[in-house]
Parts: sequence; structure tokens; C-alpha cells
Amino acid sequence: MSLRIAALGLLAEGPASGYDLLKHFEKSMANVWPATQSQLYSELNKLAAGGLIEVIAVGPRGRKEYQITADGRAELVRWVTSPQDDPPFRSAALLRVFLLGLIPTGEARSHLHHMAEHSEAEIRRLSELRDSLTCGRVFDSSDEDFFGLAALEYGLRLNAMQAQWARSVADQLEA
Repeated sequence: MSLRIAALGLLAEGPASGYDLLKHFEKSMANVWPATQSQLYSELNKLAAGGLIEVIAVGPRGRKEYQITADGRAELVRWVTSPQDDPPFRSAALLRVFLLGLIPTGEARSHLHHMAEHSEAEIRRLSELRDSLTCGRVFDSSDEDFFGLAALEYGLRLNAMQAQWARSVADQLEA
């Protein structure tokens, strides 16, 4: 996935300024695809130059409001429906695990415990985010936030699996 697609996805929900997009991004997509303010503004300029978004208003201090174009929406749909175009999966964390045999066993075990602790901290963070978004409300597939919450649930389950797996491997090292 790229920041380009994330920005198009947000603009597909409705027109917004760069600032509005950044705030919305920080509360939603940054959990799966982090980006800085300068990266987002740079991407907006590229999308506008490519005809995928357009400026629909310029306000005080040069504040621009953008909307997605028909070409931008077509690009977004093409990307969403073409997972075969995704780059191959790469994981720095798994590469480190693959190479843990190069360091002393105690350090390897410590690394695995750190991985588990990191995943558990992420579970706490994502749980707090979910609770703040849902306020105890149960969502169904007709809610506009359904897929965002589904992605959040994926993050919770993935981190739970990673924590359990890392502790299991560390325990095997101790045996």
C-alpha cells in the first residue's frame, strides 16, 4: 500500500483540506500506514499534478481543499481490487528472528521477550483506540466505520498471535 492510496481513500469519503486529511489520517489509517505531515502534503501535490485529485477551494493563508476526481476514484478502485499487484511480503522483524542464531541464546531470548512485550503494548494501545471509537457500541456491516474497525480488529489479533508466538519460541529456547 502507499500513501497515495491512503490519501485517495480518505478523499473518496469527501472533500478535505490537507490539515483535515492529516487529522483524519492520524486517527485512522496511520495505524496501518504511518506518514508525516510533509509526506502527506507532498503526496497531495503529486496526486493533484497527476489529475487524481483537484483543488476545489483556496481559503485563508492558502489553505487548499481537495476532492478526488473520476480518474482518482478509478485508480483507487483498481488498487483495491488488484491485490496481485502488491509487492512481496517483507518483514524486518522476521529477518531478525531468522538471524537470531548468530547471537548468544540469552540475547536471542531477550529479543523474543521484547517482541512479545511490544506486541502486548500495541494490543493495549489498539484496545484503547477501539474503545474510544466504539464507546461500547456494536457495529455491523452497514456502519461507515465497519471496515476501519475490522482493520483494527486484525491488528489486535495479529499482535496477540505475535506475542504468543514470541513467548512460545523464547520458552523453547529455555527448554
